[in-house]
Amino acid sequence: MHYSVVAVGKAKGTPYADDLDHYAKLLTRYARVDVIEVADEEALLRRIPERAYVCLLDSRGRTYTSEAFSTWVEDRRQGGLDVCFVIGGAFGVELPGAHHKLSFGPMTLPHMLARVVLLEQLYRAHKILANEPYHH
Repeated sequence: MHYSVVAVGKAKGTPYADDLDHYAKLLTRYARVDVIEVADEEALLRRIPERAYVCLLDSRGRTYTSEAFSTWVEDRRQGGLDVCFVIGGAFGVELPGAHHKLSFGPMTLPHMLARVVLLEQLYRAHKILANEPYHH
């Protein structure tokens, strides 16, 4: 499985950088993850892979339990397309062509924190699918 995370902003030097590295490293056992950091919304739109299933992180999107999200991940894997998660900057991003909108709840999260939560939940989903315990 291959994931792209196309996100506005640079994580280096933020309080979230170590957590992002941690979960990206843990995920390598299950999937390839490319985090593509861009400066603005225009650059973000240019970096979305052409043939990917596009999932926009949006507070108005669909919410899941971790178990239901793991099922969603498995459905994407069975569909055979790479998945591109798109995370806007501080003011979000509109992406009418997205295949899916994912929310981590009705509260607005800082976009860097949303990136950490995404990687952690992807890791958790793969642990669930592999019937492995999760202790992170």
